[in-house]
Amino acid sequence: MVTPLRFIGDERALVEALRSRHPGAVAALYERYAGALLRTLRSTLGPDPDLPDLLQEVFIRALDSIAQLEDHERLQGWMSGIAVFSARALIRRRARRRWLSLFSPQRVASTEQAPPSSEARLALQDVYELLNRLPLDERMAFALRIIDGMTLPDAAEACGVSLATFKRRLSRAEQAFTQAAERRPHLQPWLEGGTKWTLRSQG
Repeated sequence: MVTPLRFIGDERALVEALRSRHPGAVAALYERYAGALLRTLRSTLGPDPDLPDLLQEVFIRALDSIAQLEDHERLQGWMSGIAVFSARALIRRRARRRWLSLFSPQRVASTEQAPPSSEARLALQDVYELLNRLPLDERMAFALRIIDGMTLPDAAEACGVSLATFKRRLSRAEQAFTQAAERRPHLQPWLEGGTKWTLRSQG
């Protein structure tokens, strides 16, 4: 039996290993960043059956474009940006499909409704229903900062915008979300108790 070579090294060394096709580099990339990227995708999309496929798409995009990464030490932030781009693209595709379905003669109303099993699930459902109403840029800002818990600089980098621009988007998103959430009974405990953003632990 042949034991696969295991890669050991920092971000700079990992980037070089990926470019030189080191046999253990891809596994090392996945091991280091899959968990964080999955949290980012889940934060932007909510509980979603397409998350595993989308995570795989993020890694494929990263491997295909690793030669374009200029700052080796920003590997994690660069990958977070790919995850944000992929999530945005999926949201847009779904929005187009919903719009086109209005003109489909086979359009039928779905009767499948799986009731959440707890108050937290109901609240989480409300959160993502409200996020779906926000402009895409503001939704991404809210999800990355409030749900995923990214720092402001990291979230701005993932979105590919300046810190000032990200803060403006986040401020608008928080204001709109809070106003809408006040009319949702399942979100009242978080709003009234001063712990409205603890939902990230439920996702």
